[in-house]
Amino acid sequence: MAYNFDEIIDRRNTNSEKYDFAVESGKPADVLPLWVADMDFRVPKGVLARIQKDIDLGIFGYSNAKEDYFKVLHRWYLENFGWDTKPEWLVKTSGVVFAIATAVRAFTKEGDAVIIQQPVYYPFSSVVKNNNRKLVNSPLVLRDGRYEMDLEDFERKIVENDVKLFILCSPHNPVGRVWTKEELQKVADICLKYQILIVSDEIHSDFTYEGHQHMMLASLGDVYADQVITCTAPSKTFNIAGLQVSNIFIPNKEKREQFQKVLTQTGYGGVNMIGLSACQAAYESGKEWLDELKEYLKGNLEFVRHFLKERLPEITLIEPEGTYLIWLDFRRLQLTEEEREHFIVNEAKLWLDSGVMFGDVGEGFERVNIACPRATLQEALERLERAIRKKEVKQ
Repeated sequence: MAYNFDEIIDRRNTNSEKYDFAVESGKPADVLPLWVADMDFRVPKGVLARIQKDIDLGIFGYSNAKEDYFKVLHRWYLENFGWDTKPEWLVKTSGVVFAIATAVRAFTKEGDAVIIQQPVYYPFSSVVKNNNRKLVNSPLVLRDGRYEMDLEDFERKIVENDVKLFILCSPHNPVGRVWTKEELQKVADICLKYQILIVSDEIHSDFTYEGHQHMMLASLGDVYADQVITCTAPSKTFNIAGLQVSNIFIPNKEKREQFQKVLTQTGYGGVNMIGLSACQAAYESGKEWLDELKEYLKGNLEFVRHFLKERLPEITLIEPEGTYLIWLDFRRLQLTEEEREHFIVNEAKLWLDSGVMFGDVGEGFERVNIACPRATLQEALERLERAIRKKEVKQ
């Protein structure tokens, strides 16, 4: 490999939210963090070179992106997903969550209902509630170790609550589903039937495992694209979340203008200058890095799978089809939510994401970020193993 993903990079004392804020979050200073979704890997060399060029110039004024910025995005989504985007569709924002919140404000009124599918990325519920909209949940159903949409429940709740907007997570965070074309078409058809706007968070689209292919919802056809706001970003793919840039595609002209109007009302100007450079460089020159990264993540997943089978059978892996986040079932430990969190943090000395963050249906589960050197992952699993065995001895 051209890149060394085994390298341990010390991120402490860098104002890293992942590594430097344990105490402020009420946790011991020595916890090992595998929670927030950023990676412990250096970005592609081409990204670093482009950023360094900007830094060497020494001027950080107002910036925007020219035509070549869109061209690299267009090529990426066409070559990797068969999605033929248009330059006028593009709206740049500082992040996907910000874009989702903007869409909620732009296309619903206070008191309107917004539907999501928990367990799901927790900012979905917060942007709905914090904007005084009604949160409606149509929970995913776990059948034979695999999550599925409950489309009957989904449609019924749309009707019962007069839902105006649906926030889709595709690929799904945290359960790791890569929705099939048939699944996407069925849920989109329900939304079309009731004229429900779909805000589709596809930030993890570049991470799928063998046998699974992500499909951009808007690529299903013009009738679907007209009803979809597609949220993308280079932040997860290329580990540049801190540079705050995302690319939102809105094919429908009226919807795009309404989105931009509300965006302007926030006082929001332009996105981060370095972020624009990094984004363009990543999509231009980061494919080799990404291919090697995905192979490494595949190895990390296999390591977790084997470790749990051989040494921690009490914990069940919900097999992911995509993302670098895994969803672990701790329910066989028979601990309450409070007991389990105390055990993980204070006994195992780990900082994970508790399943209830993603909705009540996530109780008993934990989300774990495996985008780290394998030695870090091994240390985390061994800490968990030691804590569980120690607990067994006490009992």
